[in-house]
Amino acid sequence: MPTYVIEHLEEKAWKWCLIEYMHIFRIVKKSHLLFTNIKWNNEKSTIKKYGAVTPKSVAELKLRNVCVLDPAARKTLTPKEANRFDYFIFGGILGNFPAQKRTTPELTSRLKNAAARNIGKKQMSTDTAVYVVKQIVEGKKLSDLAFQDKIEIGLGKNESTILPYRYIILNKKPLISKELVNYLKKKKGF
Repeated sequence: MPTYVIEHLEEKAWKWCLIEYMHIFRIVKKSHLLFTNIKWNNEKSTIKKYGAVTPKSVAELKLRNVCVLDPAARKTLTPKEANRFDYFIFGGILGNFPAQKRTTPELTSRLKNAAARNIGKKQMSTDTAVYVVKQIVEGKKLSDLAFQDKIEIGLGKNESTILPYRYIILNKKPLISKELVNYLKKKKGF
């Protein structure tokens, strides 16, 4: 099984990041998960519960057989080629809407020996992207997977927020962690 590498690209580990990272841990398990570019000691101890942690950027690690997941990549990841990669690199980036296409300058262009593949052109949460790649590694084609573009989370009476990203559909519902939904409901102001 490959290692899923999350290159943390935010200026700190926000609460939503930690929630996504915990969800990724549930998807791929600790032994297959590496968080890079984690520079803050207080977040390191929390993130270590979910996978290996290093303060180094993935660009400093000299990994081989690497695939960067980049929505701007020309080629789409297929099950046949997915098995040749030992590492899948994801950007831990808060997605702005519309997408600012930060993956290419922040990751793809810095990893010269890595292949770049997309899993569709639509922006996904990091945990969704990891889930999709895991499904492809396990033999599913991207076209076999069902998606929903944007979801609405009810926050209370007459109040909701829309997450404008692509989510995978499982059991007729979008896959999103319960912790993130609860966090959004409790969060004061956006």
